[in-house]
Amino acid sequence: MTGQSSSVRDLSTLETSESSAAPGRGLLTRITATSADMGPLVARVALGLAIFPHGAQKALGWFGGYGLTGTMGFFTGQLHIPAVFAALAIAAEFLGAIGLIVGGLSRIAAFGIAATMAVAALMVHAQYGFFINWTGAQAGNGIEYQVLAIGLALVVMLEGGGAYSLDRLVGQRGK
Repeated sequence: MTGQSSSVRDLSTLETSESSAAPGRGLLTRITATSADMGPLVARVALGLAIFPHGAQKALGWFGGYGLTGTMGFFTGQLHIPAVFAALAIAAEFLGAIGLIVGGLSRIAAFGIAATMAVAALMVHAQYGFFINWTGAQAGNGIEYQVLAIGLALVVMLEGGGAYSLDRLVGQRGK
């Protein structure tokens, strides 16, 4: 509860000082506002490190992935996802993971990843139940991974990037 009350306090402080900020600065200030708490740091780095290989598979073809062309083909051809949403999903996983690891625009990165995980859970994984297919006993993986990823993303969306983030550095320079 302490983290929640500090976030509310931080946001109310930002709202009162927003009128004195330069035009456009208020939105950036709100997006990057964060504390020096370690909890959001752990959540964002863990999520970024877990998602990065998946994004690199889709964007670059690393770790046995199909790369941008192959992934776009699969998303649009097999899953019937419009190309703009397929591109956003790939960007969310690849660029969002990098953003989370360094703590840059953490809330936006976390939102993109949460949205992508929610769509993946509903469109692909829900039919296989809850659990990850550790034993190979079912045809695919359930939603367990997506639930964990969304939970970590929610922490970052609510609390910001936390300690040792570019967001915090930007926020301190704006004061």
